[in-house]
Amino acid sequence: MAVPLFSLQLRHSILPSLVTIGKYDGSHHCLTAATSENKILIHSPHRPEKDISYLNISQKITALFAGKAIPNDDKDILVVGTVGSILVYNVDLNSDLFYKEIPDGVAAITIGKLNSMKDPSIIIGGNCSIQAFDYKGNEILWTVTGDNVRSILVMDLDLDGSNELLVGSDDYEIREFKDDIIVNEISETSSICALNSFSVGRFAYALDNGTVGVYDKFRRVWRVKSKSTVNFLEKYDLDGDGKDELITGWSNGKIDARNSMTGEVIFRDVLSTSIAGIVIGDYRRAGKSQMIVVSVNGEVRGYDNTSLKIESGVQTNVIHDLLQKRQILTAELNNYTKASNEGHGIPGDTRLITEISVSEETTEPCVLLTLSTNNSTILKAVTVFAEGIFEDETHVVHPKRENISSILKISLLPPKDILLDIHIRAFVGSSLDNDQFHVFELTRQLPKFSMYSLVIYPEIEDIPKSYVKFRLVERVQRLDLWLSQNFIVPQKTPVKTDGQDFWKISIKSLRDSTLTCITFEREMMCVYSVNINITADIIQSLAVYLNLEQIDSSAEFPEVLADLWENIQTMKTLQQNSVKLNASIADSSALLKNLIVQSEDFRLLDDMSNMEKCLNEIYHIDKQMIQNHQVTCENHEQLLMTLKKINTIIQNASRLRVNNNKTDTISIYRQAVASENMTVLKKLIESGNK
Repeated sequence: MAVPLFSLQLRHSILPSLVTIGKYDGSHHCLTAATSENKILIHSPHRPEKDISYLNISQKITALFAGKAIPNDDKDILVVGTVGSILVYNVDLNSDLFYKEIPDGVAAITIGKLNSMKDPSIIIGGNCSIQAFDYKGNEILWTVTGDNVRSILVMDLDLDGSNELLVGSDDYEIREFKDDIIVNEISETSSICALNSFSVGRFAYALDNGTVGVYDKFRRVWRVKSKSTVNFLEKYDLDGDGKDELITGWSNGKIDARNSMTGEVIFRDVLSTSIAGIVIGDYRRAGKSQMIVVSVNGEVRGYDNTSLKIESGVQTNVIHDLLQKRQILTAELNNYTKASNEGHGIPGDTRLITEISVSEETTEPCVLLTLSTNNSTILKAVTVFAEGIFEDETHVVHPKRENISSILKISLLPPKDILLDIHIRAFVGSSLDNDQFHVFELTRQLPKFSMYSLVIYPEIEDIPKSYVKFRLVERVQRLDLWLSQNFIVPQKTPVKTDGQDFWKISIKSLRDSTLTCITFEREMMCVYSVNINITADIIQSLAVYLNLEQIDSSAEFPEVLADLWENIQTMKTLQQNSVKLNASIADSSALLKNLIVQSEDFRLLDDMSNMEKCLNEIYHIDKQMIQNHQVTCENHEQLLMTLKKINTIIQNASRLRVNNNKTDTISIYRQAVASENMTVLKKLIESGNK
């Protein structure tokens, strides 16, 4: 356990993850947090006569960040994100720098300078969108991403001297952006709720399912999982060795520090309530930074490297662990000796055979993992570890005694089209009555498009009418290699080809049975599918595998265009409803104020009859306002869902091509959606140009 340097009480309920710290006067650190009353609390310990000040926010606060964004100014600014706006505030001057309506909402904020930017910018993530503003409120970046943004981070990940943008979202993806172009993606097992940078291209991440880990560029170094959820990530050199540890604040009130290289816990403490935030700053003006922990009930604790107490029993614990390992290894050796002496061991040439196939004969079409041995030995039990496939990531198969044999089949249902490692541990024994088992461990890989089966190429009338086509100068053999690496290819493959200039395949989704046909003939590649998402995935996969830097495709997706138009009309209706509802609430509020004044006047005049009438009116108007508020909330949720659908269509349409003009294309999409220009939208989807 640790000993805090100091502790204090803010006497306010603090919202989880909405804690930051800033030098608003350029010199002194001020703790800043969002309270449950939709206020921003600023604690300034250097001003004991008035150490707490407040900033009232009219909307629900969803994000908070403090940092330097004004060129040649050492003072931090405060950025407040809400469900529908962003406020950039100069705390020192007590004035707004700018305020903007953000229809997509603000879920994450950071301040940093990307590759093409001269000065730091305010970068926000919302409903499938990413925006950047300068300190005056001028928009300098807008792009879309796959789902609701939960966390954003600016850092030099590839060590090329310029910063990239890392974005974690609800679709389990961590995406690396060079300006507005996605250059890398990592698929995780849950929504990414926090990101934090370390030096030399390393960053930490946290997921909604309680997972915490560290990546070195895009190679995972380590990860751990807890039953609690993560509320905050921060870095701090707690043990004074010159290297930052990963500090994690948990929903159960626990705070721990882990070695960023190994994940080993070197420090832990527990607060009485959930952790709201962890920030780093010289809070006590001691000449060095402290780690400041804030709980949801307003408790604040400070730590530094003097808080870390090395217990005298550490060496004893190490010896105890080594003795325990020796005991386990001795027991394992005795088991092998016993099995050998009694003849109960498995043959020395026993092998575990694995086969991955696509099955449509099961109750639900799936990827079928078949395990078997090469002799009469039996498979007593199997554990399969796979990220994102099983609820707890591990699946245990233990057949009944009468069903035990040398073959075992396991159904896999990957929820997304990503490359997956399947870690298998099988318990193999010589017979049912033998209680000694040999453990086989191996790893197999599921290809990206494992949930698609290769089927016989259909007749012309059954081929989907929507398509994308582009010129491709490539050998058919390379397309065969791409197919084998990205799909589960049966022994009798239904690929039509002459081995030189002609190549056709048809794939069927195991999720919804939709058909996608891919043809290559006379240097022309065509992808026929009603699903624009899988079409875009295939094009991007081909571009990566074949190292294509430019794909200028033409496309025809009438159903997608109709869906986009319908969503634009829905968005327009919802926005009009929002204006009407807000006007109605404003009118009711004004009437309510007048009635309250009138009722008080009647009370003073002892006119109980008229006062009662006023109070009755107040009651009915208040009831109506509550109903209007509920309708407003539902309208807002529908608007967010509609905007998400529109942004998703825009993203998929932009992924039908590969080029360096994505920024301009997405900006044109945005303008066309705002002006409801279907002619331009049709041309953009068809050719990528207006």
